[in-house]
Amino acid sequence: MKTVTYNNQSVFTSKAVCVGRNYVEHIKELGNETPESIVLFNKPNSAISDELYYFSEDTRFEGEICFLIKDKKIAGVGFGLDLTKANIQSYLKSKSLPWERAKAFDSSAVFSEFVAFVGDIKKLALVLYINDKLTQEATYDLMIHKPVEIINEIETFMSLEDNDIIMSGTPKGVSNYRVGDVFVGKVFYGDELLVEREWVVKTYN
Repeated sequence: MKTVTYNNQSVFTSKAVCVGRNYVEHIKELGNETPESIVLFNKPNSAISDELYYFSEDTRFEGEICFLIKDKKIAGVGFGLDLTKANIQSYLKSKSLPWERAKAFDSSAVFSEFVAFVGDIKKLALVLYINDKLTQEATYDLMIHKPVEIINEIETFMSLEDNDIIMSGTPKGVSNYRVGDVFVGKVFYGDELLVEREWVVKTYN
């Protein structure tokens, strides 16, 4: 079973619940329509990884502020990468089919460590650098659906277990990547750095 690190301890995560189309500029860059309600999909335990792998030339990264849940509430915050096989997803969408083959494959949910969080969630922000270039940045204010609203919506039809993760959506700047690329993801609380993680892209075996 795959685990994540929370407060320097390894914890089992049954699933990551992901939010799609939660930033206006990201919706525009992919040419999608703004949904009328929250778009949610799951990544299973087998998708969880602390390493970033190269899968194919069409695989896309999506940096996200991520929340670890305990007692149905946000207990921790970390940085995550939602990997997407874009060509497969486009085909599945054209046929009105589920996205699992494009979104839920092994090692497609890449996480930093998580740290305890009890502050003002409105002060959270994310940045992603690739090869020393600022590639993505996001703040709470730019989210269409806020984290508490997302939790409440998930709980209308699916239980959140302790240590489950919510991936809150990605801002503009998503793209493909290559073996050897250096990713540095950071989550800030105001001016305070909460989480920082570096990955060097590896070949998937």
